[in-house]
Amino acid sequence: MRATTLTKLVGLSAILVVGGFVTMGFSRLAIGYDLARTLAAPLFLSGFAIAVGLFAFGVLWKLGVVAIEE
Repeated sequence: MRATTLTKLVGLSAILVVGGFVTMGFSRLAIGYDLARTLAAPLFLSGFAIAVGLFAFGVLWKLGVVAIEE
């Protein structure tokens, strides 16, 4: 995997998590708490899943199992 791809995935993960917070905050103003949480959950979960995958890739890279291309 290329280093630029890893950087883009880190940015995507951060944007998704922040987007989940923003969605949760603004949708609570217009709709109820339960529906706001339902709308924000996919953003939180996808951002968290990407972050966990990147962490696992980083561990494998440190162990020498996979390589990061320049």
